[in-house]
Amino acid sequence: MIVTMRISVIGTGYLGAVHAVGMAELGYTVVGIDVDAEKVAALARGEAPFYEPGLDELLAKHAGTGRLTFTTDFAAAAGADVHFVCVGTPQRRDGLAADMRYVEAAVDSLAPHLDAACLVVGKSTVPVGTAVALADRLAKTAPVGAGAELAWNPEFLREGFAVEDTLHPDRLVFGVTSDDAERKLREVYAQTIADGTPVIVSDLPTAELVKVSANAFLATKISFINAMAEIAEVAGADVTKLADAIGHDARIGRKFLNAGIGFGGGCLPKDIRAFMARAGELGASHSLAFLAEIDAINLRRRQYVVDLTRDLVGGSVANRRIAVLGAAFKPHSDDVRDSPALNIAGQLHLQGARVSVYDPKATDNARKVFPTLPYADSAVEACRDASVVLHLTEWQEFRELDPAELAGIVETPVVVDGRNCLDADAWRAAGWTYRGLGRP
Repeated sequence: MIVTMRISVIGTGYLGAVHAVGMAELGYTVVGIDVDAEKVAALARGEAPFYEPGLDELLAKHAGTGRLTFTTDFAAAAGADVHFVCVGTPQRRDGLAADMRYVEAAVDSLAPHLDAACLVVGKSTVPVGTAVALADRLAKTAPVGAGAELAWNPEFLREGFAVEDTLHPDRLVFGVTSDDAERKLREVYAQTIADGTPVIVSDLPTAELVKVSANAFLATKISFINAMAEIAEVAGADVTKLADAIGHDARIGRKFLNAGIGFGGGCLPKDIRAFMARAGELGASHSLAFLAEIDAINLRRRQYVVDLTRDLVGGSVANRRIAVLGAAFKPHSDDVRDSPALNIAGQLHLQGARVSVYDPKATDNARKVFPTLPYADSAVEACRDASVVLHLTEWQEFRELDPAELAGIVETPVVVDGRNCLDADAWRAAGWTYRGLGRP
């Protein structure tokens, strides 16, 4: 069967660009629309504006076919059967709540071009109740009126695996108000569903809650094991063995039980804060009060590494050379939003340390956030003459470093494994003082 459906994707940031390319890979004619002319121009040339494994290849595959185009003109969305809204919802500058200006602006810019029956699908992570308000907004401003129906289809992308998660998600959630909307979404994802992906059909509020609830749970699990690391550190226990032991319990599982410097990125931190804020607006702040402690535990891990580094060099980092391996908040990504690694580097720099940061992919983005930090072109360069080496992002490149070789170029062979994934025995055998987090 020839696929003829036309799709528009509003917003071509991390979520939108990957979704647009994914829809093209599924065989649809897709237009990606964004107000950022520079980003649109790069995508139109077949260049992804961020690093995501597999994205460049698919972008190059479809950019020249005419089936995947990018523009700043919202009129290009006219006539599309389905419109996916994929713009960001960052934390507001004046509080914990999500900043909804970009979602509202996207809908307002799209609405005047909806003069035929269509489905508008939200994918952004939004406060519960947003979809109902947007549906009313669409009905009042689109020429087709209520013929522009709203649905919610939350995204579950893991940075570093986003292409795979788009084409082969572990579940699809359809928040709909009509059978027709469900049918249209099942048509969009027909191949994905045929491949075995389960579908959960719900009302709009439930669909809005799914992503933020999942992120709150994952953040809780990460902060739980980091709280256990705090106990392990004062009790002389090994949190990695503890995680292995409790992870064998099928009710708990081993994933996301890796103690370290905590979570960051563009989703978990801001999503749990926005969730707390929304609960307060709904009069249920007590229900999510525990998330404040989850956030606090997470932030404490960053401070702990700063304090530990200071202790390892005798009480002051002033004028001491500190190597920081990693700037991205996780490997396989160049995303430095709320990055624990970069935050730690910045704190040490402000305390007078001569910090040298290296990351395989995120250096350019890190420079935009912390332009005053010194950056190295390699791990070896970053470590040269260092008093302490901080391993803060678990890139495979760092796991494969030769500790014996590095021992010959540092001032003092001391390493802090902020991700607990280096081979402690190998580093110690090479003469290093190895310090994991929550480990003896």
